[in-house]
Amino acid sequence: MTGDMVTPKIVLLGTCDSKLEEVLYLRERIVERKSCSVLLVDVGRNPCQHNLIDVGSTELLDRVARPSPEGADTSLPLPRAGYIKHMTLCASLYVSELFKSGAIHGIISMGGSNGTSIAAAVMRNALPVGFPKLIVSTMASGNIRPFIEETDIAMMYSVVDIAGINSILSQILSNAAGAIIGMIPSYMTHLSKPVRTGETKRIGITMFGVTTPCVDTIRLHLESKHKYEVFVFHATGSGGKAMERLVRERKIDAVLDVTTTEVADELVGGVLSAGPDRLATAAKAGIPQVISVGACDMVNFGTLDTVPAKFNDRQLHEHNPTVTLMRTTPKECSRIGEFISKQLRVHVAKPDLVEVILPSGGVSTLSVTGGAFENHEADTSLFDAVESGLAPTGIKVVRSARDINDPEFAILLAESLVALIQRQNSL
Repeated sequence: MTGDMVTPKIVLLGTCDSKLEEVLYLRERIVERKSCSVLLVDVGRNPCQHNLIDVGSTELLDRVARPSPEGADTSLPLPRAGYIKHMTLCASLYVSELFKSGAIHGIISMGGSNGTSIAAAVMRNALPVGFPKLIVSTMASGNIRPFIEETDIAMMYSVVDIAGINSILSQILSNAAGAIIGMIPSYMTHLSKPVRTGETKRIGITMFGVTTPCVDTIRLHLESKHKYEVFVFHATGSGGKAMERLVRERKIDAVLDVTTTEVADELVGGVLSAGPDRLATAAKAGIPQVISVGACDMVNFGTLDTVPAKFNDRQLHEHNPTVTLMRTTPKECSRIGEFISKQLRVHVAKPDLVEVILPSGGVSTLSVTGGAFENHEADTSLFDAVESGLAPTGIKVVRSARDINDPEFAILLAESLVALIQRQNSL
């Protein structure tokens, strides 16, 4: 590129002590396109000398002089697990500094389990959603959730092991080079757009299949009447975490947490937990949020044969061939309500910008009158726990007679959030 145009720079993370040949091959495939430069950063355990390595592992550790996690042993040589943790910390800090300075425009890596673990953690820790990220990995054909979590990392399966260049791996690495280069123009175009003025509010909403009618009504209402931009998150564990990540990245201005079902999975042992910190992020941020208890009548499992034996006597519902739902009991619902209220009580920064609205007519399509999960005792236990837990906080709690998917309940949620946003604007 010439003139005033910036040549995009791609960070290439590699464990050069074990994958140098392959890393250099990938580097060459990027450079030969002559559209992007490469910053090769060695995150290998053992120092590797090569004139094409821009930042060696020893230099990286020296350059990023930061306190190590409390109790961490950083004396050299580190055991494998210790090295991975320490290198991840150092590389994350370094890449974060590069990003904040505007020096980089994409990141790519390749490797086995160790290299993938380091690269994925660096991408998650140091870079925001929307920044081009790609990993070629031997691990990409299995369970990749631990690597991706709630981010937008793209993963490409290496098919063969990353152990020497051959006709298969060379084509895959060439494709990977083309893929990361192809992401850059879109990202650069995004950077060139005018800075957002803040006039259009960005709203995060959580949804499940059994709360879809509610969320669809809310989305259409907020988009058409109030001209808000709406982001809907599937409450599958990663969905809740993704929404909260975007709150931390200041890409969401207000939250309508319709579907808090991930709390049920966290407490009872389902497969769609968003972790023990769910509901804390928006409360800490002090942004307007309306919370409900959508799909807290259920815990999620996979196929019917994956439901733990300890739940054999429980009320189960086959949602589809791959998803089995278990009805929450009154005791479990009480715990869910206590969790929700505690998270808000402990973390809320601005109680007057938070409101909880409870649908006593049913918290999902299954728990309405005549539904498969109808259980008024359980729902009442849930509502009572939320109300009692929030009584001393100043957070407004409303109980509606309608079910969660009633259009009027959906409008109530939407307009309640609008009122909180207007209150924030008037402060």
